[in-house]
Amino acid sequence: MTTPLIDRDLLFGNPERAHVRISPDGRWLSFLAPDEGVLNVWVAPADDLEAARPVTRDRKRGVRVFFWTYTGNHLVYLQDKEGDENWRAYAVDLDADEVRDLTPFEGVRAEVQAVSHRHPDAILVGLNDRDPRYHDLHRVDLKTGERTLVQQNDGYGGFVVDDEYRVRFAIVPTDAGGKEIHIADGEGRFVEWGTVGLEDDLGTNLIGFDQAGTTLYLRDSRGRDTAAFVAMTLPDGDPEILYEDPAADVADAMLHPETRAVQAVASNRLRKRWQYFDDAVAADLEHLQDHARGDVEVVSRTRDDQTWIVAFAPDDGPIRYVRYDRAARAITPLFVNRPALEGLPLRRMQPLEIAARDGLSLVSYLTLPPEVGPRDRPEAPLPMVLLVHGGPWARSAWGYQPYHQWLANRGYAVLDVNFRGSTGFGKAFLNAGNGAWAAAMHDDLIDAVAWAVGEGIADPSRVAIMGGSYGGYATLVGLTFTPEVFACGVDIVGPSNIITLLESVPPYWAPFIAVFKRRVGDHTTEEGRAFLSSRSPLSRADAIVRPLLIGQGANDPRVKQAESDQIVAAMEEKNIPVTYCLYPDEGHGFARPENNKSFNAVVEAFLAAHLGGRAQTIGDDVVGSSLEVKAGADQVPGLAAALTSQG
Repeated sequence: MTTPLIDRDLLFGNPERAHVRISPDGRWLSFLAPDEGVLNVWVAPADDLEAARPVTRDRKRGVRVFFWTYTGNHLVYLQDKEGDENWRAYAVDLDADEVRDLTPFEGVRAEVQAVSHRHPDAILVGLNDRDPRYHDLHRVDLKTGERTLVQQNDGYGGFVVDDEYRVRFAIVPTDAGGKEIHIADGEGRFVEWGTVGLEDDLGTNLIGFDQAGTTLYLRDSRGRDTAAFVAMTLPDGDPEILYEDPAADVADAMLHPETRAVQAVASNRLRKRWQYFDDAVAADLEHLQDHARGDVEVVSRTRDDQTWIVAFAPDDGPIRYVRYDRAARAITPLFVNRPALEGLPLRRMQPLEIAARDGLSLVSYLTLPPEVGPRDRPEAPLPMVLLVHGGPWARSAWGYQPYHQWLANRGYAVLDVNFRGSTGFGKAFLNAGNGAWAAAMHDDLIDAVAWAVGEGIADPSRVAIMGGSYGGYATLVGLTFTPEVFACGVDIVGPSNIITLLESVPPYWAPFIAVFKRRVGDHTTEEGRAFLSSRSPLSRADAIVRPLLIGQGANDPRVKQAESDQIVAAMEEKNIPVTYCLYPDEGHGFARPENNKSFNAVVEAFLAAHLGGRAQTIGDDVVGSSLEVKAGADQVPGLAAALTSQG
């Protein structure tokens, strides 16, 4: 029996409800839901969901980030302009039904530093309005918008503050790619307190303080391979390792919302696992797990920690949100984020490890089509899509992934690989990626494809490579450095020239340029530029012999449109076919569901043409999007006709 196609709208359209949060006093429930087709923040009394109402009025991009303050009637959300990542912070007054722009500055990026119950009427916000490279800290009044300078930033990479909004530490990036940690001396100055080398930079960071502000919590990889959860008494007590996992870095922690006592700490190699420090919390989470499929995630809590909002998150179905009363041990269902997915033929994700050619173990995730049934291997090799995550200093993890479900439903095996340079697996694995763009990092992907072929999972003549950001770069590398391995590639906002990438990063990345120089290559020296050129797909554009599809946001502040423009121009100059989709109202990825759906419709038709999988017609999925096809519309079946219907 043929598995029905799952409509793209169910996978990539707006969720019915998502991002559920409870107010600190427990009076209100909030969530994201469509209002006139656009995601906005809705609020309801905690005991009356039927009374929910939208309290924001975005009509274009949709709200994606919001949080409660401690006033009892204010929440704050962030929004940028067409993907430029110059976030503004807006305060919603529930009593007055008003929205106030707290940071009304063009071309300025707001970064929320802290929200404290000890100062409920204000939040701490970093703004780079004085110098675009550095964020000064301001205390911003939620009711009036009045701001007061707390700390001028004269070259720091960031600050760590306590609940009193006192700046306790400043981070100073070093030319060697590490950082110095400076502590406030109480007299308006910072003095050196600790150093972190390049090898530990991404595995060591300050998390926060206990209620008294005398104990510091931090992730720390110094002196070990994986990052441990550490506590130390200030200013110079001995560090105490509370938890470490020799196989993975600390990935998460639960601290009491008010006392800041450590309740549980998690690490994540193949799956997330918790170590408990509070018996009551352990009993609650085990009780919740008995009623859940998949992982249990506590996503929001009241200030007294008696009411939790919990997500039951499987890998093969939608997220279920419940409210949990800890005293009564009562679980009250709230809603499902995408109820239309229930009962559909969604697939389990297989966590596994693949050996790279030099012996490194690559944590990976495999999803197979429904036709394979309960087996963990197909009867005959399948077309496969190799997904490459962005970053590259990030990771893929177990859980529900719409791209896995979509592609598997279309008949593809889907393989997602944590190549060297990915985070979460210790510093030796992370630092093995230094200087290895288009080299050992790419070898890992090739080794994963060879593994899939050897296991009888993938047909070697029908493997695609696809990813966004660094994953888009990896796609271009795949088609230029190993041009015969992949049948086609899908590059989403990927850089084509590392030199121009590093020369055009946002100004507020300036404190971290030394990290790029050490981990990627030095674009400021002749030798470094020659090296980076040799690792840039643009230098090898004429080697491309397989079909390429590119998606780009015109307002991307990280990977500028020029990165896609220049490789398309190089290919056209050599008469190499390419399809180029540009979105003038998007940035680093596609936030508007209309744009996301339209690009995925193009991707689906493109993959079907070159891998032979199934496809839902493009139809009217481009209508309402801002899609502009700058090249190669005739190379994707149905695209030219769809553009005509788009008008």
